[in-house]
This record gives sequence, structure tokens and C-alpha cells, in this order.
Amino acid sequence: MFNGVDKNMFRLINNCTVDKDSWNILRTTHEGTTKVKMLKLLLITTKFESLKMKYDEFVQNFHMNILELENASGALGETMIEEKLVRKIPRSLPKRFDMKVTAIEEAQNITSMKVEELIGSLQTFEMAIND
Repeated sequence: MFNGVDKNMFRLINNCTVDKDSWNILRTTHEGTTKVKMLKLLLITTKFESLKMKYDEFVQNFHMNILELENASGALGETMIEEKLVRKIPRSLPKRFDMKVTAIEEAQNITSMKVEELIGSLQTFEMAIND
């Protein structure tokens, strides 16, 4: 285990004789205590709920913001289900996407879509309106 960490982490676990103790120290160092972990998850959830795409932002950049929050949440042990992400995206878009969102909702069941499908459809629409 000592060979798998950098020298700063090595200093933390150098005196441990049992791998489990080393692992607990490393986990607490990276994730924080349970209280810190819950606070981080709360902050991520708040950011996710308040996330809105800026008027001049591209769909790809907005998608990266969503993925960043999804990955941060997953790293703390709480995965976001795809349906939650798909429901969030249309509600977070600027007015210029209203026609497309309505068309998508009318044409198919949006809750059964994949995030990549929705983003791809929005990017196609974005390219069309930017031309």
C-alpha cells in the first residue's frame, strides 16, 4: 500500500501496521469525516438544484457542468440517477430552447431518454439556431 501513495500521503500512514488503519486514514483524508461528507453532498445538491444554463452558454459547456456535479456526488457515494438528470436539463435551459423542449416532450417520453440523447438533440438545435 505504501508504494501506491505519494510522499505526503505516505507520511500520514507511515506508522500504521495494519492496512485497514491506513485505508481509514486515507479515506478520511480524501473524503473527510461523515459530517464533512454530508455537508459536501448538501452543497453539491444545492448547486445542482440551482444550476441554470446561462443565455450565452453552449449546451456542451452546460453538460460539462452537470457532469462535474454528477461526478462529485458519485465520488462521495451518492450517484444521481439518469432520470433526475434528464428532468433537470430542460428546466434549466434558457427561453431560446422552449420550442425544442416542447417538441421533445411531445414526441417522446422524456423520462426514458438518456442524457446523451437529450444533449445531442439540444446541440443539434443549438447549431441550427446559431446558423
